[in-house]
Amino acid sequence: MFTSVLMIEKALTSADVEFVTTLHGDEPVSFHVLLQPRGEQADRLLRAIDDIALGELDEAVREGETPEGQEARSVGQQALDVSLQALRAAGSAAEGRLVEDHPLDALKALVAEVDADEVIVLTDPHYVEEFFHRDWASRARHKVGVPVLKLFSHSKA
Repeated sequence: MFTSVLMIEKALTSADVEFVTTLHGDEPVSFHVLLQPRGEQADRLLRAIDDIALGELDEAVREGETPEGQEARSVGQQALDVSLQALRAAGSAAEGRLVEDHPLDALKALVAEVDADEVIVLTDPHYVEEFFHRDWASRARHKVGVPVLKLFSHSKA
């Protein structure tokens, strides 16, 4: 069985689930999902710049409405639960946890704990962070010791 650590920031869409579960053809995959709620992972200005770069001006204006703190945690737990159910419904083994602090440290520890074969970082585009190689995938490549695949999530379920 192939073991993937999947790092996400929001619930997986059906297209995301299909994409990650078919990456290895017919080989069975076990997913260990880490989710850090979006309200915890980047400041509002960077998110607004990303929204503007994507032409999503309405989203940029609403960045102040992004849940933070305990509210982000409960939204994150719901997103994690939905994602795990979807991965299991697609025939994959899946377990997961929320990450509140230091996502790359949690990622490195989980890769070692489960003896992962790869890391998949599946997020919305973060152009500012990616340009400066400060996004999760770029930073993880120097930390985890296994291949890191960067994928962009699908917006619509």
